[in-house]
Amino acid sequence: MAARRLVVVFGVIAVLLAGCVRSSASVESAPLRPQWRALTLPVPPGAPGRLLPRDVVACAGRWFVVGAVADPAGETRPAAWASADGLSWSSVPVAASSFYGRRHVLYAAACRQGRLGALGARGGGSHGNPRPGTWVQAADGTLREVTAPFELYAGPRAVSVSRLVAGADGWVVVGSRADGAAVWTSPDGERFTLREGVPELAGDGRGRTIGLDGVAVPPGWLVVGAVLPPRATATSPLAWFSADGRAWRRLALPASDGRSQAQRVALVGGAMVAAGPVRDGFGVWRAALPDGGAGWVGDAGWRRVGGFGVAGAGVSSVRALVSVGGGGLVAVTSDGRGHALWFSVDAGGSWRPMVLPVAVPDGGDSAAAVAFDGGRLVLVTDDGAGSRAWWAGLPAIHR
Repeated sequence: MAARRLVVVFGVIAVLLAGCVRSSASVESAPLRPQWRALTLPVPPGAPGRLLPRDVVACAGRWFVVGAVADPAGETRPAAWASADGLSWSSVPVAASSFYGRRHVLYAAACRQGRLGALGARGGGSHGNPRPGTWVQAADGTLREVTAPFELYAGPRAVSVSRLVAGADGWVVVGSRADGAAVWTSPDGERFTLREGVPELAGDGRGRTIGLDGVAVPPGWLVVGAVLPPRATATSPLAWFSADGRAWRRLALPASDGRSQAQRVALVGGAMVAAGPVRDGFGVWRAALPDGGAGWVGDAGWRRVGGFGVAGAGVSSVRALVSVGGGGLVAVTSDGRGHALWFSVDAGGSWRPMVLPVAVPDGGDSAAAVAFDGGRLVLVTDDGAGSRAWWAGLPAIHR
């Protein structure tokens, strides 16, 4: 990000922090009301259909949205959009190379040095299991499906392919296999190597593990997820660190009262912050970012620092956790009833709800995702019947 944009971001956070300091404790729980403004995502070339935006990401002054287009019969094709400012959007050329790739819904995105990568999947086969794969943007701007053997992501040992992470050393896919949490690593986004059954990362006598999200940290990678101990009925949160994506060190996060997971993670204000569902709502864990690889010892100082929301009638999930500079974080959650947006100015210690521009129910065909860059939030929503895209400047957030 250019120096000018850094100045803008820090200025935005200073305005927010100053406003929150001035407010009294009696109104801290009042919802924040961003001045949402609608964006237009053009229909990509090809047959018309309903847009299905599923994720949004920003890096190096570039914005990307990924998803799909669904025709009236329910057939899908992958789609992506790009923007230089988060306001004006154009379609990204997409080139699939497989039967299922031509039907993928792109559901997770990451970017590195202004280059987009994505995960896509579409159910198929006799059992309707997901057929996942990776995508990466070529030098000509086309988002291309990466050709891969069937059992690299699918097959009898497949469980989940959850998130794509980009960093200085390349790309990491976070997910799970039959024996627990696993990762796939790549230096260039073109060739991924599966790391499964890795000591500490995979399940063992302490329980079955699952990998849910990750982030690039100096020097290496941090993955978060959960473990289901033997004979237990509820999971506990976990994190792992690796300097190279091959060998992993397990880091303990304080469990609450059971039924907790670390589902999303972000770096903010010199700290690592993870969030996920707990028994009574959503919990937040934080640890200082160690200074170099030698500092990654023990549990890295993880502690439970806060929580927000209440448990819903269905399955609760943290869908996104995004750093907005300084100590700011934005989270997207779902609780079985609907999606919600939350904002923190103190690295997850306290939270306030943010009003969404439209109601987004929690269902199989609905989605909400958010990204931040240059003092601006971009939000994509899909309520199962129609989708929209929005932006709001952080200085415009008010009570």
